[in-house]
Amino acid sequence: MPYYTEEQIIKARSIDLLTYLQTYEPTELVHVRGNTYCTRDHDSLKISNGKWMWWSRGFGGSSALDYLIKVKGLQFMDAMQILTNDRNLALNNAPVLGESRQSKGNRKLLLPDRSETNCEVIRYLTSRGIDREIIKASIDEGLLYESLPYHNCIFVGFDESGNAAYAFYRATTGERLMGEATGSDKRYSFRIDRAGSTLHVFESAIDLLSYATIMKMRTGEWRAEPMVLPIALENMTQNQTQINTIALHLDNDYAGKIASDNIALQLCGDYTVRIEPPPYGKDCNDYLQQLQRQKHSKQMGRE
Repeated sequence: MPYYTEEQIIKARSIDLLTYLQTYEPTELVHVRGNTYCTRDHDSLKISNGKWMWWSRGFGGSSALDYLIKVKGLQFMDAMQILTNDRNLALNNAPVLGESRQSKGNRKLLLPDRSETNCEVIRYLTSRGIDREIIKASIDEGLLYESLPYHNCIFVGFDESGNAAYAFYRATTGERLMGEATGSDKRYSFRIDRAGSTLHVFESAIDLLSYATIMKMRTGEWRAEPMVLPIALENMTQNQTQINTIALHLDNDYAGKIASDNIALQLCGDYTVRIEPPPYGKDCNDYLQQLQRQKHSKQMGRE
């Protein structure tokens, strides 16, 4: 069995997938547009800016080594043997994923293609109880769209310059297929930015949209306060100086309660922190659907 030094492993990990395919499997490489490619065997495996994402399977990576192990199913030692074969690929001259690509400020977000319509996204989210007006507003503002070829929900977050910096995908088929797009910057998670002194924090985009729907049901208004996912909480508190209160709407389970307590402990000296899990159900979407069932039952009773 061959032995590989730490230096060889580091060099192998620095080889990006585009270089690997151009060298080893040029007929497998298909140009999509601009600097984006896919593979002939897997048209949902997109390659761009030193990153790759296999959208139909929900995972990605940045190196050829990741690809050989995760997609081709090779063992680590077998993948290393391919990447250290100097007759085919000179490691010393291979393009390296430099710090500028890997750093948070310069990473490239790999977004999936857009569908011409958003029918499946609207169908799925309304089946979860989300208000149609809120869905349409999110689509119109570029926060949400339907992808191709698998018609997933894509929830997009933007940085201070208005550039897409984060994307989370979720299947519309009912399968539990979800994850972050390659190159996502967690500081800019999906959020609804509105003026207000209270920041509402959720575990998922579905919960955020569910709470907005509940607010609309109760008050007719859903845009009053900014709402974010917890991963972007630190960035929001650093940049939104008008915020003085933080309401935590995390899941109504052990993990959610522990997370709420930990966040409250860290922020209580600087903010008024309210821990507000859903009154019943596991999360805000469970609560929303239960409210809608109750509303429907009352309407049926009056007929």
